[in-house]
Order: sequence, then structure tokens, then C-alpha cells
Amino acid sequence: MPQYDVLTFGESMMRLTPPGFLRIEQTRSFDIWVGGTESNTAVGLARLGFKAAWLSRLPATPMGRYISNRIAQYGVDVRHVVWADEDERLGIYFHEKAQTPRASEIIYDRKDSAMSRMKPKDLPADLFQPDAAQALHLTGITLAISDSARYTAQEALRRAKQARWRLSFDTNYRSKLWSDAEAAAGCDYAMKMADVIFCPLGDYQVLYGDAGPRCALESLAEKYPETLIVMTLGADGAQALTPEGAILQQPAILAGEVGRIGGGDAFTAGFLYAWLTFGDIEAALKWGVAMSAHKYTIPGDLPLVDRDAVAALVAGASGGGLIR
Repeated sequence: MPQYDVLTFGESMMRLTPPGFLRIEQTRSFDIWVGGTESNTAVGLARLGFKAAWLSRLPATPMGRYISNRIAQYGVDVRHVVWADEDERLGIYFHEKAQTPRASEIIYDRKDSAMSRMKPKDLPADLFQPDAAQALHLTGITLAISDSARYTAQEALRRAKQARWRLSFDTNYRSKLWSDAEAAAGCDYAMKMADVIFCPLGDYQVLYGDAGPRCALESLAEKYPETLIVMTLGADGAQALTPEGAILQQPAILAGEVGRIGGGDAFTAGFLYAWLTFGDIEAALKWGVAMSAHKYTIPGDLPLVDRDAVAALVAGASGGGLIR
């Protein structure tokens, strides 16, 4: 048996959010959360019972240890984190929550962070072995934060491929990190190597052009043949196009919105869990949608779900409004 089911690799940051719906300019305090798409996914996998590990680079400061400790608290192995000098910095982002018609806002303060300075030589030499993990998961965010982070991610992909791991990639486009043209070109290498690609419909429309769900799915399949293409559709659920050409659809599950951030990462965790466990793409879509729905009911970035509750939702029991 492999040491890990899934290894994720990317940056996690400290998220500062004013209480309630206060504007940043009027708040006197911030709520502190930990957030990073790859570590969010790792926590979701661990909550479902998987052996998950998270690889990153953090400053050896109280803030860096805060991030590592919080992720480890929920069952993720963080032993492979690379520790940088104390004079390096932790990425931070601010989240100003709002309701319609005012839009919520994300403000990054992550330039030149410790993770953005990670280099291929920082990758643990003995980690990428055939019996170390089933799969590696990373996203376009890691490719976007710096050239050295991108080269390191590409080297991790090569090593995982050589070790015969499965490769999972999520476009996870962030317009504040790079342009649409840079993202389309930058993600291509990872998408060519991936066994499964996660691409929200919104990402596709920005990176490749306006198209409906079916056309977008088929277009990606033409570009990346023999790859499982998974596309999230927001309120319309999710769909997948198998390498054999079959299109599978999964409706969304209505959820009260408490914590929207991390919903896509929860979907990825649910999908990867079922895909690697059961080898069933239809079941994987159900687990992904159920995980995402549960995450929407949880504050913060991390999908601190209960596996039994997710399984019940997959089986058709909503549990909405009940006290357990």
C-alpha cells in the first residue's frame, strides 16, 4: 500500500476577514483563517479517510508554524514542508465579505512569499517514489505565483509521472495572479501530463473563449485526449467527459451559503476520493457535488466535513434543517 493516497503541492496563506460584513476600512479586528487550494483539498481528503500529505514552503516563524499546525490538526501529513529562513514572509490575503449588490473582494498580499521562492532543489529527494503515493494534485495557482514555483511544480509533475502516480490538475484561474493568455499557456504543460483535469466552466470561458458546457467539455477533450475532463458548472452542478467519449452529468445540491471559499477544492477532494476508491466517474461526480454542498455550510476555507454526512447526501438523504 502507498504511504499516501494523495500528495498535494501549493501555497497556503493566512486569511484575514472582518467580522460580519464590515468593510476593511471600518473594522477594528479580523477573524483569522487558513486557506490554500491544495491544502484545502488535502484536508477534505483526510476528512474522508484518505492518507493525505501537503507539500509547500513556509517561513520558520510563528505565522508559518500556525499554518502548518492548523493543516496538520485535521489529519494531513505536513512533514515534507520545506522551512525557509525567518526573514522570509508568509503570504496573506484579505477577504471582505459582502452581499448583493456589493461584491465580496479578495486582496492579496503574497508577493515574494516563501512559497513563491521554492525551487526544484527544494523537493524532497526521497518522496517521489512508486510506493509513496497514488496521486499528485496541484493547480494553476502554484504555476502563477512565480517562475520558480512554476518550474518546481513542473519538476514535481515529472517526478510523479516517473513514479507512475496519477496526476490531477485544476486550472483554478486567478486573474489577480496572471493574465488569461499567460494562464492558458502556463497550464498547458500540466494539462498535457494530467490523468484528470478539473476546469470550471468560468475558467474555460476566460482562457479559451466563450462556449456552452458541452462544447467546452468536448473542446478540452480534443486538446487533451485520453484525459478525464471534469467541469464544474456552479449552480448547474458538474459534468465529466470520459476518455471513451461519454458525457456524465451531475446536478448541484442546494446548500445554504455560509462559507463559499473552498467549495471548488471540496469538490475536487470528493471527486478524487471516489475516483481513486471506487474507480467510478459517476460516483466521483456525486461525491464531489456532495462535498461542495457541505463545504458551503462551513465557515472558513477548510472543508471540515463529516464523512458519514457526505455519504448520506450522496445516497440521497439531505438532512437539511435537522438536528442530529
